[in-house]
Amino acid sequence: MELIDEIVANAAEITAWRRDLHMHPETAFEEHRTAQFVADKLESFGLEVNRGLARTGVVGTLRAGTGNRAIGLRADMDALDLHELNDFAHKSRHQGKMHGCGHDGHTAMLLGAAQYLAKAKPFDGIVHFIFQPAEENVAGGKVMVDEGLFEKFPCEAVYGMHNMPGIDVGKIVVRTGPMMASADMFFIKIRGTGAHGAYPHRGVDPIVIGSEIVMALQQIVSRNVDPLESAVVSVCQFNSGHTTNVIPEEAILTGTTRAFLPEVQDMIEARMQQIVTGIAAAHGATATLDYQRRYPPTINTADETELAARAAAAVVGRQNVLNNVAPSMGAEDFAWMLQARPGSYVWLGNGAGEGSCMVHNPRYDFNDQAIAVGASYWARLAELALPRG
Repeated sequence: MELIDEIVANAAEITAWRRDLHMHPETAFEEHRTAQFVADKLESFGLEVNRGLARTGVVGTLRAGTGNRAIGLRADMDALDLHELNDFAHKSRHQGKMHGCGHDGHTAMLLGAAQYLAKAKPFDGIVHFIFQPAEENVAGGKVMVDEGLFEKFPCEAVYGMHNMPGIDVGKIVVRTGPMMASADMFFIKIRGTGAHGAYPHRGVDPIVIGSEIVMALQQIVSRNVDPLESAVVSVCQFNSGHTTNVIPEEAILTGTTRAFLPEVQDMIEARMQQIVTGIAAAHGATATLDYQRRYPPTINTADETELAARAAAAVVGRQNVLNNVAPSMGAEDFAWMLQARPGSYVWLGNGAGEGSCMVHNPRYDFNDQAIAVGASYWARLAELALPRG
């Protein structure tokens, strides 16, 4: 690997930042201490600092040379509502909250890159360091875009990164096109007619109707999605009734759908509407579908992904840049930024084998061995995107 010497020399300091952030996790739009920590570091490096976008977001701006071209580098800052089960010294000090997804590492790595770039200034142009709140569940990235992120901080391209357990440290996953799936949520309410459990013919049973809807929804992927594409329809809750001998009047189904292509999203929503209303009507009941599009697919653009691959190869070697890893059915609100600007989102190896676990696990911890790798990638990306001379 060709890590940047100055970043390697500062790795212990960056690790200390990361562990401090891990000890003080803050969830969506409550990242006040985290935002202050980030702003203080950026100001100490000499960057222009803007606060308050999406309530707790922070954007640091660094200029070098005479160029006006600009890029954005984004890290998420929020933690999860999850009780940590680790027992190391830097475990969460906030009961019921933890950095179970590695956003503490993402924040620290981008700060480490900003520290190096502010001192060396090996580029010509403008780099906006975007520290985003509320990635988990509530789409803080969309809020930043809606509040004028790219109008206030113009960028020709924007780049993101997420750690990935199960991939060795020193490897980076880069791919053009879909990287992460959409995340849509649905809420189905079925209204039947209640009756005594001994006299089902006198009612319209929403549980039977709901069961038929559940089975029909499973045929959307198997019979409506091109076998060469991918999609998921999962019913995750089925709630109805209160006792053993009463057929209830109402049943509630909720769940999620995932897809890599917007046209597949459109088809899933349309077929769900047909299935829900049609099956209910066939049984003499009524049903409504509330289909909510939460996160769009994360889709990398070709030119920017090629640049990301070059930057990754400059740090970890071309043999450690992986472009044959399948995209994930998980979702990522960096997708909202990629809808507004071209860009690329990569996965940084967080380690595999014994002791590693997937994100959103109460025993997860960001692997500090990846810090110099990720920070060096960010710095090389800025150099390649905004070359001097």
